[in-house]
Amino acid sequence: MFDSLKQKLRHVQEKLSANIQIAAIPSETPSPPPPKKEEKTGFTAKVKTLVRDRELILSEKDIDEPLGELEMILLENDVAFPTTETIISALRSDLVGTHRRIGSSVGRVVGDSLRSALRGVLGSGFDLVSFVRNQEKPVKILFTGVNGTGKTTSVAKIAHFLRKEGFSVVIASGDTYRAGAQEQLSTHAQRIDTKVIQHQAGADPTAVIYDAVQYARAHGTDVMLADTAGRFHNRANLMNQLEKIRRVIKPDLVFYVDEAVAGNDAVIRAEEFNRLVGTDAVILTKADMDMKGGAAISIAHTIGKPIAFLGTGQSYDDLKPFSPEALVDELLGEA
Repeated sequence: MFDSLKQKLRHVQEKLSANIQIAAIPSETPSPPPPKKEEKTGFTAKVKTLVRDRELILSEKDIDEPLGELEMILLENDVAFPTTETIISALRSDLVGTHRRIGSSVGRVVGDSLRSALRGVLGSGFDLVSFVRNQEKPVKILFTGVNGTGKTTSVAKIAHFLRKEGFSVVIASGDTYRAGAQEQLSTHAQRIDTKVIQHQAGADPTAVIYDAVQYARAHGTDVMLADTAGRFHNRANLMNQLEKIRRVIKPDLVFYVDEAVAGNDAVIRAEEFNRLVGTDAVILTKADMDMKGGAAISIAHTIGKPIAFLGTGQSYDDLKPFSPEALVDELLGEA
C-alpha cells in the first residue's frame, strides 16, 4: 500500500541518516576546525549544519533545495498542491532557526519533523464504534459518492464490521435506478446475514430509506445504513435528489466513498460533495492497490473531515479503520 511514496520517503531518510552524522562540539572548544569535505549527493547533500553545544541549527538557505525536492516527491505521488504546501511550510517552520538537541544525525531531526508535518495534515481519524454507541438509536448513516467506486460493497463491509462489534443493522437499498444494484445489495446482505429494505426498480430512494428508518425503529435496530445511487457532483438533478434524502432522513452521519487510486480526482470530488451536500467522514476503497497515497494524505486536510476506513481487499473483513499514526508509521517506518 502506497509503495511508491513509501520508498521515496524512506530513501530520503536513509540517505540523511547515512551521509550526515553529527557529532556535538563542546562549547568550550575554541574555534573548532572545519569538518572535512565529504562527497554528498541528492537530498542530503543540500542540508548543511552548524553544531554548537550538541545542538543543530539550520538556516533558510540550508533547506530550500531539499524541501523543493521533497515537494516534487509529494506532487508526483498525487498529494494535492495545498496539502503539499502545508507540509513543506510546516517543515520549514519547524526546522529553520531552531536549536535542536540531537543524538547522532540530521536524518533523525528531519525525520521527526516530516513525521510531525504529515501527522498534521492527516486529521484525527474517526471512531465509528464510539460514535454509534453514543448516539440515539437507530443511528442513520448515509453513503454518498460517484459511480463505480465501491460504495455498495463498502455498505456491506460496514454492516459486517458493525455486526462483529455487536450492533444490529438494517440496510436501505437506495440505489433504485442502476440495473442490478438491488440484486447486488441483496446478495451482499444474504452473505452477511443482514436485513435489507427494498422497493421496486425506479422507486423514490427517499421513500426506501425512510421505510428502512421506520423498520429500524420498530425492531429496535441499532444502525440503518443507506446506500444511494452513484452520482457526479456536476449532475444537478442527482445532487438535488441527494439533498432531499438528507433533508427528509436527517442522517446522523454521512460517509463519502471514493477510490484511493483516484488520487487528486478523489480529492476534488470530495471537496464538491462536501460543499454541495455535506460530508462527515470518508471511506477510501482500493487502498491496497494505491501505489502513491496522495488521496489518503490529502482528503482530510482538504475538506476538513476525517478518513474513517480504508478498503484493502475484496472480502468483507478487508476494511481497515483509518489511523493517522499507523499511516505515518507505514510511510516512514516506526519512530
